[in-house]
Amino acid sequence: MVQVKINGCVLELVQGDITEQDTEAIVNAANEELIPGGGVDGAIHRKGGPEILKELREKYSRCPTGEAVITGGGNLKAKYVIHTVGPIYKDGKSGEPELLKKAYENSLKLALEYNINSISFPSLSTGAYGYPIEEAAKIALSTVIEFLKKNQAPELVRFVLWGEKNYKAFEKVLKNLLSS
Repeated sequence: MVQVKINGCVLELVQGDITEQDTEAIVNAANEELIPGGGVDGAIHRKGGPEILKELREKYSRCPTGEAVITGGGNLKAKYVIHTVGPIYKDGKSGEPELLKKAYENSLKLALEYNINSISFPSLSTGAYGYPIEEAAKIALSTVIEFLKKNQAPELVRFVLWGEKNYKAFEKVLKNLLSS
């Protein structure tokens, strides 16, 4: 685990399962139709139970790429699930970096709006959506650091990374960002 202080807040990197996090909110890597899929999305819906999908259906018809919506956490330890849609990677020149940044920013803005003090993120867009992990990590971490410097909240932002490869990539990028 890596832990750094940013403007009085804690930024953490851990290797593990996002559905097991005890932060107030966890972020779901959703799709625009908000239909439970595979990966992080499938795991959150399986563990959180049908209440999450029921609430999504009642409140939202879809969620455009880069935007974020919020529901309760169902059977999860987290009180809330923030559903955001990262971009599908094409070539890195089709607006993907801006959309990925927006997905993180809009999730953090919802956390502030709901007075959420701790939030866990997966690595958005790096699974089925094919975003190269180091490029995605640089956008994710720099966006969160910028947000914490500006807003001094949430108190804890945790990146929960699946597998050692993803963890090591985030760790390397974080070290580079902090030394520059």
